[in-house]
Amino acid sequence: MFDFVHEKKRLVQFVLALIILPFAFWGVDSYRKSGGGESLASVNGEKIGAQEFDNALQQQQQRMREMADPAFDPAIFEKPEVKHSILESLVAQRLLASEARKAGLTVSDEQLAGVIGGIGAFQKDGQFDKRQYETVLSAKNMSPLMFESRVRDELSSRQLTDAYTQNGYTSNTVADNLIRLNEQKREVALARLDVEAYLSQVAVTASAVDEYYKNNQSEFKIPERAKVEYVIFSSESLLPQVGVDEAEVKKYFDEHLSEFGTREQRQAAHILIAVAARASDADKQAAKAKAEQVLQKVKQAPGSFAALAKQYSQDPGSAANGGDLGMFGRGTMVKPFEDAVFALKAGEISGLVQSDFGFHIIRLSAIKPAKTQPLAEVGGLITQRLKAQKASDKFAELAEKFSNAVYEQSDSLKPAAELVKASVQQGGWLNKGQAASGMWTDKALQAVFSDDAVKNKRNTAAVEVAPNTLLAARVVEHQVASVRPLVEVSGSVQKKLQRQQAQELVAKQGGELLNKLQRGEKANVVWQSAQSITRAQHAGVDAELAQLVFKANAAKLPAYVGVKTAQNGFALARIDAVKDVESIDESKRNRYLQQIHQITGEELLQAYLADAKKHADISMKTFATDEKK
Repeated sequence: MFDFVHEKKRLVQFVLALIILPFAFWGVDSYRKSGGGESLASVNGEKIGAQEFDNALQQQQQRMREMADPAFDPAIFEKPEVKHSILESLVAQRLLASEARKAGLTVSDEQLAGVIGGIGAFQKDGQFDKRQYETVLSAKNMSPLMFESRVRDELSSRQLTDAYTQNGYTSNTVADNLIRLNEQKREVALARLDVEAYLSQVAVTASAVDEYYKNNQSEFKIPERAKVEYVIFSSESLLPQVGVDEAEVKKYFDEHLSEFGTREQRQAAHILIAVAARASDADKQAAKAKAEQVLQKVKQAPGSFAALAKQYSQDPGSAANGGDLGMFGRGTMVKPFEDAVFALKAGEISGLVQSDFGFHIIRLSAIKPAKTQPLAEVGGLITQRLKAQKASDKFAELAEKFSNAVYEQSDSLKPAAELVKASVQQGGWLNKGQAASGMWTDKALQAVFSDDAVKNKRNTAAVEVAPNTLLAARVVEHQVASVRPLVEVSGSVQKKLQRQQAQELVAKQGGELLNKLQRGEKANVVWQSAQSITRAQHAGVDAELAQLVFKANAAKLPAYVGVKTAQNGFALARIDAVKDVESIDESKRNRYLQQIHQITGEELLQAYLADAKKHADISMKTFATDEKK
């Protein structure tokens, strides 16, 4: 129950990815307070706020951009179903953390330190550096306690998910059947009808081009667009304008000593006589009686505690180590156990302590007192915090003045920029209706294309585009929406219609050839050299065609299948032979078993989460189809 698997390398890799999330997703106190503002979801009373959701949305957008997929369209994140999916993932994270806490899965301070200490971002010369750790976190407005709480929750959640994903199961028979199915080989010859060869066989009339143009005006629209200049005013821009003296640093240090030290830790060992919380009274009494017998043995020979733990303890994670649980602080173990540990003196042994896991006999091995870092070590961190707070306060003081200057002197951004010692920047073209990106949020874009900004040539209002960040813009050039003239697009329309007609011709002739072949008639087809393919390996064969090849009845050969291809042609396949798997070696079976175990483990986890959702108090916002965030 108190076991934690020390897979340091895997955990460090996991936390390296995790560390991006708090930096991008959470500011000061936002993990516990969910960033304030509108609540979009709630899991057992723990809210997920609009800011956390927006950050998750932006993070996912950034991941898609980094994949450099040319087909990626940021507008997809405006779809209600995509927003709902992202919110569901945040709900699942909270639910996992809640279930892990409910199950008593914990991570000790010692184990947490081992994981965080292995993160390269917190190291100097290959070693963990506390000042570097605090500096990196401070730069992202995050305290060590906040980050450690987040990592602790993630690691305890991982214990829960691993309990399911690493315990999938299947039989050798299922694995063997899958091998035979997946690795059966079919010898096929291909023939392709290329749409390019049919283009010359179709003609597009001028009237067809004209009709298409008239019926598809939206395809040729040029959106309304504006070129702007703008001013950004943020608390970050005020950092160079604020200072902090030594007296302020000392005062903050004295008032926040708890933030700059380590909490008291205790090392304990225990003997567990396990019994489930929902067990019958008879089972609980039997477990208690056994625990009392063991307690008497401990009292008679306190020096044999470790040996007795190895003999009697039913905690698989600590029994082999004499019941030792290592060092841990408050908030790590279940409450009855923790209360007992922190009530003992070093070397003392408790009476019976009951928890949801059963009955414990606890020995307190050692106490590591709380320790406070000296001011010299944390002065730089405090200075950064105080400067950030002063900049935030100054931003609050100037925000209204900045907004008023933008509004009252609406024919220029220069006075507002000078007020906050910022500069007027030149921007590029913005399209009306484009997807929000970076500082150009939906609200900022709406302001740019408002009648006041476009027709009356006034500054936009100062718009909050991020926490403690205001943007004001001014339209310097504007172009109304229009439709490209027919003379400009007729060539591209003609080519498009020609290709469409050629595709229809290819599909028609391909279908006719396939029907002839399947009826056993002769057909004018040029076949390529035959090749062997499997369901998993079919290089050079379209995925849809490969599926048809393996769905085809191979009782009578040759057999024929065909399909329209993604390249707008038509592909035919002639199946000449089928070769089944003759024998299955143990190594191949084990590889398949491992993959199937992983899949079934994931299914177990999903089933567990589905059941947990039924018993959890969860509420989620519904995103309207026309909603704009």
